[in-house]
Amino acid sequence: MALLAQGSTVPSALVALMVFRGPTWACLFCFTSYEDRVRICQIFAGVEGPELEKCQKAFITAFRGLLDIEINDHERNHLHDAFTQMTHTLQEMAMAQGSFKVAFPNAAKKMQEVIKKLKEVEACIPPCGVQEASRSFRCRGCYSHVCELSLDCPVRDLTVTRGQQAKFSCSVNFSLPQEEITYSWKFAGGVTGAPPRGETKLQVSFRKVLDWAPREAEMIESWSPSLGELLASSGALTPSNQCLLAAAAALASASATLVVWMFFRWYFKGN
Repeated sequence: MALLAQGSTVPSALVALMVFRGPTWACLFCFTSYEDRVRICQIFAGVEGPELEKCQKAFITAFRGLLDIEINDHERNHLHDAFTQMTHTLQEMAMAQGSFKVAFPNAAKKMQEVIKKLKEVEACIPPCGVQEASRSFRCRGCYSHVCELSLDCPVRDLTVTRGQQAKFSCSVNFSLPQEEITYSWKFAGGVTGAPPRGETKLQVSFRKVLDWAPREAEMIESWSPSLGELLASSGALTPSNQCLLAAAAALASASATLVVWMFFRWYFKGN
């Protein structure tokens, strides 16, 4: 930090010139800080003077090849660790009186080899969806990028008979995150007319009747009431019913008398 403090005497206009003359958004600027780069050059070339300016230019120029690098976003931390290790290595080489003209190109070449070994960016699978597996990191701008596809997937029509069940499925052609996924359904009201409420209740009741099957214990048995049960029922002995009963009793008595008289007549006549 002492070297950086002494190097702060460099005019700010010169620092701005050094930063923006090169490919400002290369991977070097995404994964290393300005303070780290200045400190390395101060160790190589001194805290001020023309050699410091040459060192900073050489540092930026060596990493021009990493300007348009695009990596899998999940490998970003791995690349960050590689640049951190590179920074420590360059500091050790500078303290060992090495040459920045050799150190910077070698460091850039090694970083290119590291990038080649990283997991490749997965291709976007159309036509829709947020595909996190294909998210990439772009050194030109130092930002994360995801497929520029529509969030709304095509809608498929599903036709069913009214009153029947409709089965909906949610499936995509790309990989989904391993963590738990939740689904939510939204229905557009008023697009398809619903049946009247009264009709719906009638359909439910009708379906229950069709599906009902009585058990043996619930089977209804025929009922034949006796005369006593009929007479014991409320409202049975009305005046008209009493007259009918009296007439029936008289007719039964006369019939019985006639039968007995005919029997005795036949008996005595035979003897």
